[in-house]
Amino acid sequence: MDLRTPIKNARGLGSAKNGVTHWWLQRVTAVALVPLVIWFAFSLASNAGGNHAEVTAWIASPLTAGLFILLIGTVFFHAQLGLQVVIEDYVHGKVAQLACLLAVKFLAFILAVTGILAVLRIALGG
Repeated sequence: MDLRTPIKNARGLGSAKNGVTHWWLQRVTAVALVPLVIWFAFSLASNAGGNHAEVTAWIASPLTAGLFILLIGTVFFHAQLGLQVVIEDYVHGKVAQLACLLAVKFLAFILAVTGILAVLRIALGG
């Protein structure tokens, strides 16, 4: 039986030193996604019914391609941050937790790179 108080158990351990950064990154990416998603929704609606050549030309414009790349990178980074919190809270066992975290980070990276390369291929005429 441990007679120490919870404060005594925690004293001297220090902070994890990454909780605040993670929290801020999640909030900043969420705020960045608001205008990007609004732009994407309006742009998609304005190009509805366009043929392949029109939509390809629209994506190939530098502003659109840049915003698409920003949107894709931000979406996958924000999703990875959110899934990390869920995994850390609900996956028990260090090995399973580490495996899930690595899988989520790897999958988010691969999907983001694939999306960005697709936009670049369209923008550069490939």
